[in-house]
Amino acid sequence: MKIQPVLVALTLVNLVLVIFALAQMRPAVAAEAVAPVLRGRALEIVDDRGKVRASINVYPASTHKNGERYPETVLLRLITERGRPSVKLSASEASAGLALVGPTGTKETYAQLGANGTVSSLTLKNEDGREQIVKP
Repeated sequence: MKIQPVLVALTLVNLVLVIFALAQMRPAVAAEAVAPVLRGRALEIVDDRGKVRASINVYPASTHKNGERYPETVLLRLITERGRPSVKLSASEASAGLALVGPTGTKETYAQLGANGTVSSLTLKNEDGREQIVKP
């Protein structure tokens, strides 16, 4: 029988291919797939429609037209589905602050907590214009 040596050869070739394929497979290790640090100049989180809903940006130091200087600042914004930044958290070497603003359609409703240099304050304002400022 001439078929038997051919079948044995094909079986050996298949066995070698299986061993080679198994040798190429390595167990997946989850820790290797996770980057230890995410680096970038800015971060934006978008919803299903592609609208930005949260962002973190680093703004360089600048001088405005009125001569007022602004230090380099990191700003986190959380944005509503209508595009209103409702939560802002900022930090710079000179100051830090947190602002919580009212819903879309309001202009004067907010709570603001800040530390500027050696001075801190809490400002609460309602849409009707009533305002309370708390300072130590």
